[in-house]
Amino acid sequence: MRLNRFFTLHLIWLSVLFAPVVADAQVKPKKAPQADTLKTISLDPNIFVPADTVLPGQKNPFTESQRLEGDNKRFLKRAVIPSAILIGAGIYTIQERGIISSFDVNDARDKVLSDFATNADDFLMLGPLVGLYGFNIISSQNRHELGRQTLLLLASGTLASAFVWPTKKLTDIDRPNGKPFAFPSGHTAYAFTIATFMDKEFRHKSPWVSVASYSIAGATGVLRVLNDAHWMADVLAGAGVGILSVNTVYWVHAKLTQGGGLNTAVIPVVLPNGSPGMGLTVTF
Repeated sequence: MRLNRFFTLHLIWLSVLFAPVVADAQVKPKKAPQADTLKTISLDPNIFVPADTVLPGQKNPFTESQRLEGDNKRFLKRAVIPSAILIGAGIYTIQERGIISSFDVNDARDKVLSDFATNADDFLMLGPLVGLYGFNIISSQNRHELGRQTLLLLASGTLASAFVWPTKKLTDIDRPNGKPFAFPSGHTAYAFTIATFMDKEFRHKSPWVSVASYSIAGATGVLRVLNDAHWMADVLAGAGVGILSVNTVYWVHAKLTQGGGLNTAVIPVVLPNGSPGMGLTVTF
């Protein structure tokens, strides 16, 4: 019975993750609106604007943007290359010699702010999440509905953890304060995971959402260094991990759903042993 319950719960979870949003399915046109049609969109708050429309300042409709997430060249340009640069810079600055090293930055910190200490970095990175749920409350033009957003964010955080914690154990580098497992910075990885997620979901609303989110993530990384909890190398690599994790989850999601959702259904079934169960059907 425990095994049956285990599979039942996971089948339900998968159906929620990949099932198309009902509201989107009702309003989603087969083709993106034409340019001359878009010019007539009204901003009157009493008029319902379908989720696939192009809002002012937005180049493509939501569904088109979601399909673009699965483009390999876009993924390479916007995710792999920037993340590789950040992680590579982190690895490079681990060395004591070079153009600049984490030891140089730490020495400067000890000279100027040796007594600096704050716990703000423990919760600052969560600030953008207030915006996440706030936007969902006050706006109907969101890229994904709240349930799908939450699952994408959790998947991104899980992938970031899969990068961070084994690497910490493998590298086994001490922090500036003498504590173990410095590289990469988990706080910074999660901060940039949240910031990149906010950029993905709400960039169309205002570029300032992205600016604010990445600024908070950057501030989190800086505070980790000022708190003597991490080397600069740890922070740079953590930022790369966070960016790569979110983009990878969105890339896989777009590949599986082709910008929308898989046609899925969960139905009750009777297992061969006579006990009740759940069946999952997926149409690609």
